[in-house]
Amino acid sequence: MAGYHNRPSATAEAIRDGWFHTGDLARVDEDGYHFIVDRKKDLIIRGGYNVYPREVEEVLYAHPAVAEAAVVGVPDAVLGEEVAAVVVLRPGAHTTAEEIRDHVKAEVAAYKYPRVVRLADALPKGPTGKILKREIAVPPDTP
Repeated sequence: MAGYHNRPSATAEAIRDGWFHTGDLARVDEDGYHFIVDRKKDLIIRGGYNVYPREVEEVLYAHPAVAEAAVVGVPDAVLGEEVAAVVVLRPGAHTTAEEIRDHVKAEVAAYKYPRVVRLADALPKGPTGKILKREIAVPPDTP
């Protein structure tokens, strides 16, 4: 809660009606169990459809060549946001961005797969090793 100390507007936004609004998105199964599925801030809205990055990342991690992956939204003039993936390959693995995109395309709904896939040497991480999506810059497509 230290991030809210002496920040009344941030506190008012996060704590409403006696509840702390974390920004986590969850689902409830038929037995009443709650499952955190993503963060609201990470949600990508592509042409009016909601894309949850974690769902796409799980498919990316299922690819045998993928060591790390991050899915982020990038601005798009027509759709508002486009789905982009930045992927780090396992040592010694060889594949293409197109092959990774096609792998995801085969597993998710048509509006969810990343139209932009970039291979990277590493992803930015914080001190605990968590991938810092806010620091990921996806370069535009090159002709």
